[in-house]
Amino acid sequence: MSYFTVELSDDEFTRFSDLIFAKSGIHLKIEKKSLLQARLGKRLRSCSMASYADYFDYVVEDESGLELVQLIDAISTNFTSFFRETAHFNYLTSRVLPEFKGNGAADRRFSMWSAACSSGEEPYSLAIAMAEDQHENCSILATDISTKVLSVAEKAVYPMDRVEDLSSVYLKRYFQKGMGRSEGYVRVKEHLWEQIIFQRFNLMDKFPWYEAFDVIFCRNVMIYFNRDTQQELVNKFYECLTPGGYLFVGHSESLANMQHPFQQTATTVYRKVK
Repeated sequence: MSYFTVELSDDEFTRFSDLIFAKSGIHLKIEKKSLLQARLGKRLRSCSMASYADYFDYVVEDESGLELVQLIDAISTNFTSFFRETAHFNYLTSRVLPEFKGNGAADRRFSMWSAACSSGEEPYSLAIAMAEDQHENCSILATDISTKVLSVAEKAVYPMDRVEDLSSVYLKRYFQKGMGRSEGYVRVKEHLWEQIIFQRFNLMDKFPWYEAFDVIFCRNVMIYFNRDTQQELVNKFYECLTPGGYLFVGHSESLANMQHPFQQTATTVYRKVK
């Protein structure tokens, strides 16, 4: 059978983009129609379907919700790297952690949330930064909407080219080099891995966390949301931070022109006012 000879129509694009927005908050503009068509094509082939309409109905009628997860996985962008936007990690260790310790809170657990952790490089970078600061009493929640990248993150195994920019000291302290069939790969050492809880979570859902976080990293995610969704999310982050806690957003993002109670303390870094 031959698939996908028909171009995704504007009406079909609208149906899918509306569904994706309603379920994930991701806002696809019409300029992304070719991208969506290519990503949908892969799912149609996987499901042995010959039309976009049939696949749409299949997603909507799937009571398990599993195909919706597959759809969101297919359209998600998951580029990341270890210590991406290094200035944020420097700010964490030079400003945030000393402030935390100076407030007499050093004896309690320092809690962080990597709110769009992708394939895991960000939360592992956070764990390395904490270890280098000799701050072992910490916990990291790492969430993402994509089950595909979470699977990679939980395995903690990466090809060598993903860590080639890290120092030899970091490689020795925090990674195990693969041998035999695993040659060309590294695994994050267990003492880092065990600090992190990986969990699938949709940022559009109600936040279920019982304890507040000291730091939230949500970087290069809000650029995919419209302004109303961005503002709603920013205020949800504010509510689940400890007094004096910090929100880090991506360098291509800004809270300018939003109504929020954060105080900006550095480029793309925001503090919850006590």
